[in-house]
Amino acid sequence: MTIAERIVHSETRIFKAVFPSTTNHYDTLFGGTAMSLMDEVAFITATRFARKKMVTVSSGKIDFNKPIPAGTIVELIGKITEVGNTSVKVLVEIYIEEMYSDTREKAITGTFSLVAIGEDKLPVSVR
Repeated sequence: MTIAERIVHSETRIFKAVFPSTTNHYDTLFGGTAMSLMDEVAFITATRFARKKMVTVSSGKIDFNKPIPAGTIVELIGKITEVGNTSVKVLVEIYIEEMYSDTREKAITGTFSLVAIGEDKLPVSVR
């Protein structure tokens, strides 16, 4: 399979319901919870691409454009945007969906860099 095909096949989509236990005093999703979900999706996306052990080494700019209210559904989408020798960069977007309408809008965008590691915990090729 080519790298381009692997990129397409590694796209990851996860849906979550936003419950009050994950929200702050404004009844919106905690930023840290959103970042944790994004890191998880980035990890899954990178692993599906490389099929190797992956670790997060950094996160890039994360833009919180819209608050995510309790009682909504979120979709997290992870896509590989760059492939290095031992690392990949993953773009993760979170979309808000109202439960009882067709309303959907992008809320958060961020990037994560992950590195493939071998049994010795040293970087290995993702290609």
